[in-house]
Amino acid sequence: MHLDHLALATPDPNAALASLVGDLGATVLGGGDAIGFRWVQVFLGHDQAPNSGMKLELITPWEPENNDFLQRFIARHGEGPHHLTFKVSNLAAELSRLRDLGFEPVGVNLSNPEWREAFLLPRQSHGTVVQLAESSIDPKFAIDEYRRAQSSGPVGTPFWWPAMETTAPKSCLAQIVLRSADPQATTDFFCSVLGGKVEGSDLVWPGGGRIKIVTAGSETPGVSHLELENPQNHELTRKRIIAGIAFE
Repeated sequence: MHLDHLALATPDPNAALASLVGDLGATVLGGGDAIGFRWVQVFLGHDQAPNSGMKLELITPWEPENNDFLQRFIARHGEGPHHLTFKVSNLAAELSRLRDLGFEPVGVNLSNPEWREAFLLPRQSHGTVVQLAESSIDPKFAIDEYRRAQSSGPVGTPFWWPAMETTAPKSCLAQIVLRSADPQATTDFFCSVLGGKVEGSDLVWPGGGRIKIVTAGSETPGVSHLELENPQNHELTRKRIIAGIAFE
């Protein structure tokens, strides 16, 4: 199991993508259409970054008459973090394990051999929707998708987003910061249930996924902000809000 990406819900993906690519030097990996939404993924990182970087996904409502879940989410919560996706090699086995542990996965769909998925709701996963996904599509890790995109461009099914170029230095997404009412319990959950390993003050996964857990205080538990590293541009100090989340 590994942490694959954080998905951000936004009604204006083109503006968010323009900021990610134009300001932060993100590399577009690919995207496409699904039932009720469109998606595009980017990689914030590069081969020379200490931890390589991480992947983000922008999701936006599309043909909501088929499924309006994302439209309703944005209407209720505004744009911002929607879910964390963890890739697994055998979703059916993981679902059995989770149920044995007392969890109740929802939205289970095993019908598509290319993409099987299930979800844990925030009340079970410490404030953040968790998606578990089994995919037969290579490559496995985000850094490998980045290298593929560097050599042959993004993959679109279809290409619905505008083509973008940038001369901005490549920023590196170092970690996702989560707020928790009980940091130790949240750490235990992400380690024992979702396969994380403690490394210093962070939790890490194969492929470069990294989470930091901080005390929520009076704030709602869940994704707080994203921390950047930019070895190629030490002037990157201005906090940016993109798709409803702070990049710091």
